[in-house]
Amino acid sequence: MQVRTPAVAGMFYAGEKNQLKKSIHDCYLHSFGPKSLPPSSSKKNIIGMICPHAGFMYSGPIACHSVYEISANQYETFIIIGPNHWGIGCNVSSIKECTWETPLGEVIVDSKLADELVNEINFVELDLFSHTKEHSIEVQIPMLQEAFQNAFKILPISLIDQTKKTTVELGKAVAKISKKNKVMIVGSSDFTHYEPNDVAHKQDKALIEPILRLDIDEFYKVLEEKQVSACGYGAIAATMQASKELGATEGKLLKYATSGDITGEKSSVVGYGSIVFS
Repeated sequence: MQVRTPAVAGMFYAGEKNQLKKSIHDCYLHSFGPKSLPPSSSKKNIIGMICPHAGFMYSGPIACHSVYEISANQYETFIIIGPNHWGIGCNVSSIKECTWETPLGEVIVDSKLADELVNEINFVELDLFSHTKEHSIEVQIPMLQEAFQNAFKILPISLIDQTKKTTVELGKAVAKISKKNKVMIVGSSDFTHYEPNDVAHKQDKALIEPILRLDIDEFYKVLEEKQVSACGYGAIAATMQASKELGATEGKLLKYATSGDITGEKSSVVGYGSIVFS
């Protein structure tokens, strides 16, 4: 059994177990967070969600909104789709026969779903190397571990190729393998990068509108025309497509803020949004 060891523990989030738990709790109770600790009081029929993946001190409070919204439910597997910032390995990659290690313990990769995904579409490759340095999937896992005490599995999918054709096909395949399983689909992405705060808010508002309508064609059109620098746009699109295939009719923006809103440094910010599909 392979082990995927942490790449950004001690940088994007605390590397020690108790400190990490405290920092996650602080994110929930932060003024930009949901202001309550999970689990939530009501179960909701949510199919997929968009969650940011920056350092917890920046995006953690925003990310907590999506996790809190689903925290009354139980899931067998979280399918986590994220961009491959490093551009190493395969264009679209997953892994199997692997445990994913964080300071909160190990999570097993769902090898059965990995095999099913590879059988559905021939461009997904099983390759641990593609995942070794990437943070976009890694930072989601401690948040999920802290919110869900049951022994869930994960299916990580890392994207270098984020073109519309690829992400729509991937979304359809993810939906197909999800139908017989109790899963949650997580699209990992930040929004605008390194623009002034007012520009980021304006750009991201324009991009979020078609996300909430589950309009992938318009999403890619806005992305291109406005040159929005959302890093995980393909992960967003694949999650939108999978959610639509599984019956979602709309998205709901739970919280949007930028790093500048949180830190007060507004000259060059990154945007973060938590969105759920139902």
